[in-house]
Amino acid sequence: MNFLILSVTAGEGHNSTAKAIRSDLEKKGASADIIDTFAYISPELAKIIAEGYLFVTEKAQGAYRIGYRLAEMRRVNEKLDGMQMASKALSKELVDAIRGDDYDAVVFTHPFSGMLLGTMKKRKFIEDRTVGILTDFTFHPFWEDCTANDYVVVPDRLLLPQARAKGFRDEQILPFGIPINPKFRDGAGQSPEERAQARRAARIKLGLDPEKMTMLVMGGSMGYGNMAELAERIDGIAAAERDFQMIAVAGRNEAMKKTLDALSARSAHRLLVTGFVDYVSTLMDAADCIITKPGGLTTSESLAKNLPMIIVNPIPGQEERNTEFLLNNGCAMATSKTVPIEECIYQLLVSDVRLEAMRSCIRAVAKPDSAGELSRFLLNLAATPRIGSYPHEKSRKDEFEFIED
Repeated sequence: MNFLILSVTAGEGHNSTAKAIRSDLEKKGASADIIDTFAYISPELAKIIAEGYLFVTEKAQGAYRIGYRLAEMRRVNEKLDGMQMASKALSKELVDAIRGDDYDAVVFTHPFSGMLLGTMKKRKFIEDRTVGILTDFTFHPFWEDCTANDYVVVPDRLLLPQARAKGFRDEQILPFGIPINPKFRDGAGQSPEERAQARRAARIKLGLDPEKMTMLVMGGSMGYGNMAELAERIDGIAAAERDFQMIAVAGRNEAMKKTLDALSARSAHRLLVTGFVDYVSTLMDAADCIITKPGGLTTSESLAKNLPMIIVNPIPGQEERNTEFLLNNGCAMATSKTVPIEECIYQLLVSDVRLEAMRSCIRAVAKPDSAGELSRFLLNLAATPRIGSYPHEKSRKDEFEFIED
């Protein structure tokens, strides 16, 4: 079986989700091609979009917040003529890519790709079954223009009211979770005692004290935010009742790593510094909590690892909505101008009850097998003959003859 996954490079979340889906499909014997939608249509356009996204989320956050909120506030039936015209024009460019191979289904990780696919389906350019993936704990504006697609995967059933408000029917909504790399499901289902043993084992593997409380500080793949200042402020917490140690991941930000390395040489608490690594799963296993930006992928991985979060520096728009979801469901704390990082850390250092309460809330919403559940669905979908114009016109319970792993 063969699938097409359409992604968009606007941050790394959409691409990471696409790779996680492909990885799980390949483990089950299927194949999947990943195409960057903008890059396929125009490499120059893709570069402008990627660089523009980084610029506005770093340098023009106020403007981005206002634009995002205005887009959220428009009514579902208010169409933006410019977006619709672009969708109709650009959708023609993708038809050959989809028709060129005999794909069993097309998956997309960004609403713009979904808008193009929806336009193609309405105009009968393609008949492929299409599945959209939310990569945040909210429906980004313009998902209401994706309802012509067959299914949408949401992070949790708690987002059903949002999905309905966007115009999706219940039979289209799949509460599988944000697909994450299968390695982050290691340890899922462990008891609190087993989880504690795993934390100690991971610390030993990393050369850390197995008994000390451990804080993991991350800023995404690019090391966003002033992580050195954050780590130094945490290091300055000296009056806590419990000693602790830190791990700081600088990602691909080499200048930040050098600054953190210098801090490590003089810090009062043990500080392990890494650059971009492929063993984030092990770092999460070692930690008692994570201090991070609330990107959809990082937070989903943290939930899968039953890791309480302290949220810092959210990007306006979708990451602010992620913060709201995580706070409202008891999975995280958040810093602010009036609640500095020192207060959040101190509260966790002195309260095991608080930590365990957050872990309990996390277990209620975590989806460690999100990629596996989606890939099983896709394989069953591919094995099921189409009934009517769209597969969701008949109940999935009656339609699918389920395939076991």
